[in-house]
Amino acid sequence: MKILIVYDSIFGNTKQIADVVNSSLGSQENIKISRVSEIHPDQLDGPDLLIVGSPTRAFRPTKEIASFLNTIPPDGLKGIKVAAFDTRLSPVDVNSRVLNIMVRLFGYAAKPIADKLEKKGGILIAPPEGFLVKGSEGPLKEGELERAAAWTESIMKAQRTSKE
Repeated sequence: MKILIVYDSIFGNTKQIADVVNSSLGSQENIKISRVSEIHPDQLDGPDLLIVGSPTRAFRPTKEIASFLNTIPPDGLKGIKVAAFDTRLSPVDVNSRVLNIMVRLFGYAAKPIADKLEKKGGILIAPPEGFLVKGSEGPLKEGELERAAAWTESIMKAQRTSKE
């Protein structure tokens, strides 16, 4: 199975999650992990699974991830299993009523990433997931790396189930 993990990271938190996702895939052959700035369009030819992650910036993925997703042609992910994640602040940690209302209205980066992947023909095999950071620059909250490993296992289980 060919797997491609594409991520963007500003303070290193999303990269940490992407690295855990990569290592949690076990001894899978043909795994490629790439920062979005280093991805080439031809790398989208042939993966069985595409996982995309971004920090949440202004309730959306980074401009680089959004641009990457926009370069994928219509039906460019047809038949490819996809999953999306983000890193984000917990609403509990934000002491702003206005910001909490905005989060409820606009959400986080993972959902728009997943929506765009599906719009391009991808088959979403796991709900979009968010991993929590302390403060706007991180670090990741305790237990988030373990949650990332468990999320990856749920993706692989869904991948195996979909083949049966």
